[in-house]
Amino acid sequence: MPDTLKITLAQLNQSVGDLSANAAAMSAARQRAAEAKSDLIAFPELQLIGYPPEDLVLKPNLIERAAAELQKLAQTTAQPGPAMLVGSVFVADGALHNGVALLDQGKVQAIRFKHELPNYGTFDEVRLFQPGPLPEPIILRGTMIGVPICEDIWHPAVCRHLADFGAEMFVCVNGSPYEIDKDALRIDGVAKRRAVDAKVPLAYLNRVGGQDELVFDGASFVVNGDGSLAVQMCDWAEQEVTTSWTKTATGWRCNRGEIAQLAEHPEDIYSAMVLSLRDYVNRNRFPGVVLGLSGGIDSALCAAIAVDALGADRVWCVMLPSRYTSTESLVDATQCAQMLGVRYDTIPIVSAVKAYEEMLGGVFSGRAPDLTEENIQSRIRGVTLMACSNKFGHMLVTTGNKSEMSVGYATIYGDMNGGYNPLKDAYKMTVFALSKWRNQHKPRIGLGPNGPVMPDNIITKPPSAELRPDQKDSDSLPPYDVLDAILLGLVEQEKSVEQLVSEGFDRDTLARIERLLHLAEYKRRQAPPGVKLGTRNFGRDRRYPITHAFRTA
Repeated sequence: MPDTLKITLAQLNQSVGDLSANAAAMSAARQRAAEAKSDLIAFPELQLIGYPPEDLVLKPNLIERAAAELQKLAQTTAQPGPAMLVGSVFVADGALHNGVALLDQGKVQAIRFKHELPNYGTFDEVRLFQPGPLPEPIILRGTMIGVPICEDIWHPAVCRHLADFGAEMFVCVNGSPYEIDKDALRIDGVAKRRAVDAKVPLAYLNRVGGQDELVFDGASFVVNGDGSLAVQMCDWAEQEVTTSWTKTATGWRCNRGEIAQLAEHPEDIYSAMVLSLRDYVNRNRFPGVVLGLSGGIDSALCAAIAVDALGADRVWCVMLPSRYTSTESLVDATQCAQMLGVRYDTIPIVSAVKAYEEMLGGVFSGRAPDLTEENIQSRIRGVTLMACSNKFGHMLVTTGNKSEMSVGYATIYGDMNGGYNPLKDAYKMTVFALSKWRNQHKPRIGLGPNGPVMPDNIITKPPSAELRPDQKDSDSLPPYDVLDAILLGLVEQEKSVEQLVSEGFDRDTLARIERLLHLAEYKRRQAPPGVKLGTRNFGRDRRYPITHAFRTA
């Protein structure tokens, strides 16, 4: 029985539903692990079919093809090299399971099913899979290895059961989406506790990459049975690390290896936006993106994110000035485009606005201009940008932030048009923080310039939609620091108006914001997808009825 092992942790990206490509990537990774003399290479949860697969797993043909691809992968292990731990879907006794298979010596040697199925927030695995029984360890090279799957380590029962049945180490495969501050929760709040309780080391393997509204940060690691961190892989990039393990008198221990420095705030948030947009655009085969560059902070930040995600040559910015667009905005937008090195065009909308005024003049006769005319301008811009998208194939990036989306300070079929919104889960104060940070730093995964990406004036000037003379956001909304604090309570923490009043907020302001929050639900249902950053993003986490009468005010 060997007293040393080498285990390769393959922190890979994946393409949901592209089984052959995912299998080919795993096969290539195995070849590289063979050169490192690895005994086992492990891949993230459901790596063969992609995660989260949602209702794709209800297609019988996908299940059949996944089984066929798994057999092909198993056959490759007849060649010299490591065993493979591969996540896929499995059918047993007519029930569909999320599981992992150990492939070795040309065969599927063992299969284990996920026991704890998450059914909260972004997860709805209960409607797709059946829970497996409490799993027993698998045996590899004479070593008992427990293979809990993602949610299985967030509850004590599975690891406790595996340890009782003789597991000498845990290799936990995951599809754990990014959330702010989740690194510490994974390591200190969960993994170390399981390892210390069982007195065995735990390897935590996570995927990396964007999938619709979710983004996976990687950041895989290994902790030993005493709770010490032995290996920390990087975040926001694919990586394969071969870890070395030694069996001592007290059990297996992972030798200390690379300890990568993870991105700190707010680089982690910015990186989440960059990677999610990159994978969304590339996997949906868009040649690039187009967006309206208004001279304001939201569109400037989106332009920077797009350049860091795709490169300047794939980003097209368009200024759409009206008669209310200030010279200041024209100058700021032009300078921003120059700093980013993107294509920049100006398409005035004055003539289109005039045409609508003439067209609607009869039916609007006798009524003073109001929000209607403001929204017409926004919708003309939306139509124009969508025309550019349709004509040239570029995906339209939407630029509204979470503060605006929360209270409906956005025009449906206007500035809400688009295919993806990097700022959808970022409050306005986060937008300010990210813009200041990006002007001083470049993310490790960024493709954009090293220096500033927008004029400082864009960050410091008062925000304005510029849809009427001298308009400011503060005319319609509380100051953003106040608004965001209120929204944090109402949205993220689900607090009532009374609770927030007791914390010092004005009752009338709270009641108004709560009312706007609920009224805007129908708009958010029609908004494009955007990357999840916090614990309560609109769409996947927070699911409210459009029509309801409940208020806490």
